[in-house]
Amino acid sequence: MFVVTVTYTAPLDEVDPWRPAHGDWLNDLIARRLLLVAGRQVPLVGGVYLAPRMPAEELDRLLATDPYVLNGVANHAVVEFTPMLVASGLEILKSEE
Repeated sequence: MFVVTVTYTAPLDEVDPWRPAHGDWLNDLIARRLLLVAGRQVPLVGGVYLAPRMPAEELDRLLATDPYVLNGVANHAVVEFTPMLVASGLEILKSEE
């Protein structure tokens, strides 16, 4: 599983025009369960995603299609981790390794 942080590399007025396309991109990935959670950082300096287990190269390819990245207004940092403990009801996220 992966935690992805998004950091804006441009002022918000340069990020905002790409927000609708970025939202469509997120909705598509969530619908296909390629992302599990997406939200804004507080304060608004970027976002955070939770992505399921997949080859790291596949995640890199997906993230490269982010309209924010394609338009040079944000970048991503990825941390891979193995979920060992989960809250009740979220057992599907627990690693089988």
